[in-house]
Amino acid sequence: MPICKIANCFHGLLNKTRAVDFLAPLALRLYLAPVFWMAANTKWNPFDSDSSLQGTIDWFGNPDWGLGLPFPEIMAHLAWSAEYFGAILLVLGLAVRWVSIPLMATMIVAALTVHLDNGWLAISDSAGPQIAAARSLLQEHGNYEWLTEQGNFVVLNNGIEFATTYFIMLLTLFFIGAGKYVSTDYWLSRKFSHC
Repeated sequence: MPICKIANCFHGLLNKTRAVDFLAPLALRLYLAPVFWMAANTKWNPFDSDSSLQGTIDWFGNPDWGLGLPFPEIMAHLAWSAEYFGAILLVLGLAVRWVSIPLMATMIVAALTVHLDNGWLAISDSAGPQIAAARSLLQEHGNYEWLTEQGNFVVLNNGIEFATTYFIMLLTLFFIGAGKYVSTDYWLSRKFSHC
């Protein structure tokens, strides 16, 4: 059975990579943290005296030009808190499994209330009349060849792709945790696992 021996040898080599398996949850945490930090600070930056959560509250509550959500003030504070403190906890690797829950809930609400009507794609190079008009303007009044030298001119389609991707990343963190070595959760678990 030389094929089994070869397969076992390769599987053994593959298993040696588990020594650095902390890199995957660390990468997920460090990728997601700025996403949620920027989202929170777009809603309200507590260090900017000109910033206020009122615009988000108004948008959450208004049925004509906003989302028309019930209890917009509570919803805005919950969304901001989950994103703001969630970003900090992700960086620290602290309570990662717990903080994944409200962040996943935020992604579900965002996908269903903001992005669902726009389909799947977050970014599109064929999003209809807006992109056609933008291309026409840029071709007439801009240096279109230079602008598209590295790729197509695209627009934010605002579909559910990003929210779904972030949800899946958070779901992964919910199940695997913050990872070894480079997380507060790991060291707290080692210290207090005897309790």
